[in-house]
Amino acid sequence: MASELFRQVRLLDPVSETDRVVDVWIEAGSVRAIADVLEPESADVTVTDAAGLVLGPGLVDLYSHSGEPGYESRETLASLHQAARAGGFVRVLLLPDTDPAIATPADVEWIRQHAPAGLPRLQPWAALTLDAKGDQMTELGELATTDIAGFADGRPIRQWGLLRRSLEYAQALNRPIALWCCDETLRGNGVMRDGPDAIRFGLPGAPAIAETAPLAALLECVAQIGTPVHLMRISTARSVALIAQAKSSGLPITASTTWHHLLLNTQAVGCYDPNLRLEPPLGTPEDQAALIQAVRDGVIEAIAIDHSPYTYEEKTVPFAEAPPGAIGLELALPLLWQQLVEPGHLPALTLWRSLSTNPLRCLGEEPRAIAPETPASLTLFDPRPLWKVTRQTLQSHSANTPWLGREFQGQVVKVIF
Repeated sequence: MASELFRQVRLLDPVSETDRVVDVWIEAGSVRAIADVLEPESADVTVTDAAGLVLGPGLVDLYSHSGEPGYESRETLASLHQAARAGGFVRVLLLPDTDPAIATPADVEWIRQHAPAGLPRLQPWAALTLDAKGDQMTELGELATTDIAGFADGRPIRQWGLLRRSLEYAQALNRPIALWCCDETLRGNGVMRDGPDAIRFGLPGAPAIAETAPLAALLECVAQIGTPVHLMRISTARSVALIAQAKSSGLPITASTTWHHLLLNTQAVGCYDPNLRLEPPLGTPEDQAALIQAVRDGVIEAIAIDHSPYTYEEKTVPFAEAPPGAIGLELALPLLWQQLVEPGHLPALTLWRSLSTNPLRCLGEEPRAIAPETPASLTLFDPRPLWKVTRQTLQSHSANTPWLGREFQGQVVKVIF
């Protein structure tokens, strides 16, 4: 029976609003005791000096991409599992844009059978439309009986009539729906956020209204129909204002942004690194500041990783031709801690909440406080060690990240369960 006592660890528990240094005793996959000082009752207890370490609820990622099935050269379920565990995640929700798309109960069962056992749990979103193409509704009722997180295409809304019918039909299914607001006709061929930086760098710009116009329309749909919706990939200051207003009116919505949009803005694109070609594109410095404040205020509940692996060959092209996306499961917590918590832009508890318990609430689940006699599903993090991001130090099959070759601080020690 495994038994470990963590001495003087910094415990972060967003549910109980705890941020203090304590002793935590874990035994047989459960929390046995928490106190200022604990003494082991037998020699079988492993005592770990955890001074300077951070212990909190296991991280949960609302949406990321798996290469498998169909694009195993980018990422397999096994390598995704390893990368997620190395990053401190206990659950990762997979978008259905695989080949074939996760659009039938058989597709969901295939993922269940092929996903590695143990934490992190890899759970798929089922496609809202056939092949996630936005043309025809999937069998929502049949899919709702399977082991899915909910419904999400992970692609822009195209047919508003189909979306309206989907929201009406899904209302009785009690499954989360996650939608990404992007008007592809307004976006055009834009590859970065429109504005002075796009002009300076000579790259086609995508206007902010490509996000805010469909967002405003979706909020009107939610107000009329009443089906709860999660808003994915929020990236503009105007979107934050629209969401805050909608929430003040009582609309049943939650929202997330991605970790890249909190750490970077359009000024970073000047190096033309294809790994900074993201979707939605990086916002302006004003957008970035608004997103950070929105996370701090709770207007945006969750930070998603949106892990998007691509091969070296796919990404080694000019910026405007690169497929959008970057990996991040192994890098998000250390970089967010280093660049947002350490300088005081976000409280540690707020960051941890946005990466762990709030994603569960966005799924309609109620997280539990870390307390004696509760199951242990925890992440142990050390914010101090320096390490370099290389192909050898990454567990992911792919290495498409703007931080490749750079050294930074902080590393997950382990996931405890």
